[in-house]
Amino acid sequence: MRAFASRWWPRTLRGRLSLVALTTATILMVILTVAFNTVVRRHLQHQADDELRTRAAAVSATVVTDGSRVRVLETPGEELLDTNVWIYSGGRLLEKPTSATATSPLTRAAGRLVARDARTCVTVHSHDEVRLCSRPVPGGKGTAAVVTALDLSPYRSSADTMLFASLALDAAMLACTYALTRLAVGRALRPVRSMTEHATQWSAIASQERFGSVTRPTELAQLGGSLDALLDRIRALLRHEQQLTRELSHELRNPLARIIAELDWWGARPRSDADTKATHAAIADAAQSMRTICDTLLDEARDSAATAPGTADVLPVLHRLVDRLGPTKEGVEVVVTVPDARLSAGVPDALLERIVSPLLDNALRHARTRVEILARAQPGGVRVEVGDDGPGVPASFTAQLFQPGRRADPEDGHGGAGLGLPLARRLARSAGAEVDHDGRHTSGATFVVTLPAG
Repeated sequence: MRAFASRWWPRTLRGRLSLVALTTATILMVILTVAFNTVVRRHLQHQADDELRTRAAAVSATVVTDGSRVRVLETPGEELLDTNVWIYSGGRLLEKPTSATATSPLTRAAGRLVARDARTCVTVHSHDEVRLCSRPVPGGKGTAAVVTALDLSPYRSSADTMLFASLALDAAMLACTYALTRLAVGRALRPVRSMTEHATQWSAIASQERFGSVTRPTELAQLGGSLDALLDRIRALLRHEQQLTRELSHELRNPLARIIAELDWWGARPRSDADTKATHAAIADAAQSMRTICDTLLDEARDSAATAPGTADVLPVLHRLVDRLGPTKEGVEVVVTVPDARLSAGVPDALLERIVSPLLDNALRHARTRVEILARAQPGGVRVEVGDDGPGVPASFTAQLFQPGRRADPEDGHGGAGLGLPLARRLARSAGAEVDHDGRHTSGATFVVTLPAG
């Protein structure tokens, strides 16, 4: 049964809405048709009963009950009055229609009506459907009653005609309802189909076009806003993917070239065991550098994709970062200063850690005796400063400070792939924040994180 229903259930929204409208209209039409025809049949029956009572009253005027006997007067036109009329005196039949016998179904039904001694009507189904009504004759000492009969075939024919006409009208209205619903739904969904096609095209070619630039109905405007947000998200992901690809290719090129050069040098002529060990060490160091680069960039890519709205209590996050450091370089002290313990930033805890962590690692790497983290509120946001008392950033290198893979002095004896600062800035910008170098400090280096307020 379910497979049958799913087979015939329309697959398009237009077809489904049209079918729902048709079903609803059908149910409503059936209810209205049944109610209408019921009212019509009852009205026709009341008309028949009124005609029968009128005829019975006219016949009663010819019946005299003032004496001990019930007499029927002879009047002009009595042939018309006597048509389908039974006159009783008590339970005795005085007159009956010429076409009826004393034992016919209609005569027996008339006798039963008279026996009830009341003004009642019944329907008798013989060859045709016949309506009978009885009326006691008023006045006098005798008990007399008149029963009149009426063939209901014309009334039933009128009722059947009304039924067939209403069914034909229902069918025409349902057909018009289905056609108009499909037309109206099709016209209503035409902008949606157009928007879908444009969204597919624009997302494929990274177009700058947006749905919000066109005035639309409220519902479509909301849909257009959602599609614009989706297109912006797709563009951001595409840019992120392209940037990640460029950085991977750029950063992996140097260690890979080093590995190739070492292998070419080693294979150029026979080497001693010491030369072989040196080559292996160089290759291992380059491979480890490649692994570090891949891990750093992929971790950053995952963190950027998972960025979500939230707030972070700054002081607990900074203390947590410091606690995770473990033993620091000998003689280096890490100080956290947050004047307002309730200070909060408008980024998630995990993202704040990922932004500050590379800055803290960089400060620990170059600090001589002290690393200070200062967080305070500023108009419209939060400012976090990470400073050290190391040699600072050379003025000639400031412009390249946030370029991936760049280091001021690659031979300074410190590890790292030159990706920490670019990673911190990219994560900050993904949340509407910023990371900058504060060049006003002459001793050491200070990096400033500007965050939205929580």
